[in-house]
Amino acid sequence: MTSRLPGAARTTAPAQLPPPGLPGMRSEFSRLVTAASRTWHVLDSGPVLAANGIEPVGTVLCVHGNPTWSYLWRSLVAQAADQALAGGTAWRVIAVDQLDMGFSERTGVERDLTRRVGDLGDLTDELGLSGPVVTFGHDWGGVISLGWAVDHPDLLAASMLLNTAIHQPESSKIPAPLRFALGRGVLGRATVTTPAFLETTLALAHPALDVDVKDAFRAPYRGARRRGGIGGFVADIPADAGHVSEPERRRIAEAVAGLRVPALMLWGPRDPIFSDRYLDDLVHRLPHADVHRFEGAGHLIAEDVDFAAAALTWLDDRFAGTAERPEAQELAPASPTTLFAPLDARRTSDATAVVEMAAADRPPRATVSWRSLMRRVERLAKGLVLAGVNPGDRVSLLVPPGADLTAVLYACLRIGAVVVVADAGLGAKGLTRAVRGAYPQHLIGALPGLSAARAFGWPGQKISTEALPAAAAAALGVKHSLPELQSIGAADASPMPSMPAASDPAAILFTSGSTGPAKGVAYTHAQLAAVCSVLADTYDVGSETGIVAGFAPFALLGPALGARSVTPDMDVTNPKTLTADAVAAAAAEIDATVVFLSPAALANVVATSDGLSPERRQALDRVQTFLSAGAPVSAALLEKAQRLMPAASAHTPYGMTECLLLTDVSLDGLEPGNGVCVGTPTSGVRVRISALDADGTATGTPSDEAGVTGEIVVSAPHLFDHYDRLWLTDRASRRGVTAGERWHRTGDVGHLDASGRLWVEGRLPHVITTPEGALTPVAAEQRIESVPAVVRAAVVGTGPQGTQQVVAVVETMPRATRAGLAGPAISSVVRSAAGVSVAAVLTVPELPTDVRHNSKIDRTALGEWAGEVLAGGR
Repeated sequence: MTSRLPGAARTTAPAQLPPPGLPGMRSEFSRLVTAASRTWHVLDSGPVLAANGIEPVGTVLCVHGNPTWSYLWRSLVAQAADQALAGGTAWRVIAVDQLDMGFSERTGVERDLTRRVGDLGDLTDELGLSGPVVTFGHDWGGVISLGWAVDHPDLLAASMLLNTAIHQPESSKIPAPLRFALGRGVLGRATVTTPAFLETTLALAHPALDVDVKDAFRAPYRGARRRGGIGGFVADIPADAGHVSEPERRRIAEAVAGLRVPALMLWGPRDPIFSDRYLDDLVHRLPHADVHRFEGAGHLIAEDVDFAAAALTWLDDRFAGTAERPEAQELAPASPTTLFAPLDARRTSDATAVVEMAAADRPPRATVSWRSLMRRVERLAKGLVLAGVNPGDRVSLLVPPGADLTAVLYACLRIGAVVVVADAGLGAKGLTRAVRGAYPQHLIGALPGLSAARAFGWPGQKISTEALPAAAAAALGVKHSLPELQSIGAADASPMPSMPAASDPAAILFTSGSTGPAKGVAYTHAQLAAVCSVLADTYDVGSETGIVAGFAPFALLGPALGARSVTPDMDVTNPKTLTADAVAAAAAEIDATVVFLSPAALANVVATSDGLSPERRQALDRVQTFLSAGAPVSAALLEKAQRLMPAASAHTPYGMTECLLLTDVSLDGLEPGNGVCVGTPTSGVRVRISALDADGTATGTPSDEAGVTGEIVVSAPHLFDHYDRLWLTDRASRRGVTAGERWHRTGDVGHLDASGRLWVEGRLPHVITTPEGALTPVAAEQRIESVPAVVRAAVVGTGPQGTQQVVAVVETMPRATRAGLAGPAISSVVRSAAGVSVAAVLTVPELPTDVRHNSKIDRTALGEWAGEVLAGGR
């Protein structure tokens, strides 16, 4: 291999121990080991465990990348040792400094991938590792650790990875920073002669590294003679098929797909080097892996988050001290029917299935019969297969509610593809995070969605909802259109693909993002079918039902319920702009019997109802059931809505993206109390409460005891399957529940009353921990909102946990012109109404709420702001 590195890269130097006092690194773990005539520096907890008479259950073998060293793993070595010394599961952790890196020997020889995998094998032979071994790699160390893994199947127990890659698609270039570093005349200067590559890497932490931590990472690389390994690693990147390390990389990548041991991937999505496309490739090769993406973390994920605690937790879960993976529980619910049975039963019917209402900027409304819908679904299904959409492929749908979205969604489900649906109300930043996180192989969109995908670099083969001029298609990267796929599907004489199994993945539905970054909620076909069943049973939805869906998920479920459906003319990115006239017009089109509106939409529908014509009012007179859910809805607002639909039974069910229908209560069942009454569980649903302790943490064993306030824990046949690529979040949602049963901790707090009704009192993160104990916010907010001058209220806590003071933040009528301390009059009446001791009252022109519901208040941000105001800030 011809060297492109300066002579300093070929300098030799002996291994040495790191200087003492490096932050977070304990010197008792450092030692030097000679293997195959080369001396390594390693961090090794084994001698400490042995000195304390502790026999480890296995070894975690940690391999750093470029340009870090074993210091990257210091927290894992320390936490694992402390856990063992405290009587927990004992894992020996060995973190190596690769040769020519860190404080290991400078060999003066450029080492390719094959040699580095062999070097690691020489070291483990010298250490006498007999298994079980869990490999753990980061960056280029991920490839090397996996090379060792596939070469030592008899020792391998599991593999763990931080941001890395083992495959570069031929259709794309290696990341730009690496292309630059490999540039002619740049490589040596950027990596060896100067510390530019090292300093650039250290700048990738989120938040920025402390100066002393940066200095610790720099410690082994002081001077060009110490940085030859950095340049050697960059030079060894197989940027093309002719590179000396490409055959070894390919061998490892192919062999990894055959690994059947447990695997964990902890990922920082803000990595400009190893983006989510590399995670997606690894997941494709190791589909059984547990994955957690830490939003906000980047390339130096080991510095950005507590990865060590996550890894040790995973090891405990998977091995429980025995180094044997427990048998998986088969927990998927049985599906009483398939999503396609109602469509199939109506395939020859010319009755209306879907109506798409017209808007000013769109063609006239479209009415689709069951016969036409089924024909289009099957033709699109075949066309999608011919376009390369395979079972299990993820397909992001960026299509407004209507006939196109309905047809393509059912076509994707029919062929076993997994639909990815994110609310446009997330905005560009939220949608980017969602789409990149799910990393779909295909993206189907209307022009606004395709334009956003191009602008923000969203992944996937692009398919447009309409045929585009060649220039526009090329500019947007569009490969196919739905009309084209429908046409080639119609010409295809082959039989339809086999029906997906009930346990196959069906959809990833993103939450609203109102309580943190939007989460991908994964459903199987069985679980979606169970959602349809509970809706049909609870509200008597069937073939004679006409649904007006002001909330897109329910419009999409219409065909699977066998009901005709329509989405009113609305801006899906801003539901609170929906008008009463638009709802009434939609109801008239399908002779609606059921209307579903989000709380955000409902308020404006009521507010714009005065101008309804007699004909529009007659359409609403025929509605039999009215639903509003997704966030608490006041009795006063439901009463106003009922006056618009006088024959309807008004309901406000409780549910969430993770389980769309858990409890139900009608208007006449609502009454004042400590929180919002959301009624009794629907068929098949079980509700338990995990009691809060004084610190506001849900530590109690889930029970159905009346009058106990705590986190709401639920189980149901239509409960979601898991959070997508959020293993830690998914694990936390199932904490402390009955083994072998599917339960979910909702993050909501509330209580059950003596009649078995559920009352919601707020969100777990919004519980206020006062000196007197934990206080939930909703009851106090309701009492404050009874004050005539108050439009909406939020009760938050300021100060340290356990001694927080209660602050009320209110919207008033007339509206405040700016935010700040309330005047004496409003402050006095709010304090009197609150029913709790209120330290301060603040007024704001408008409380911060989410877009989807226009009612979920960001109390965490509000509490931080209130604390700053009370401390003298703006």
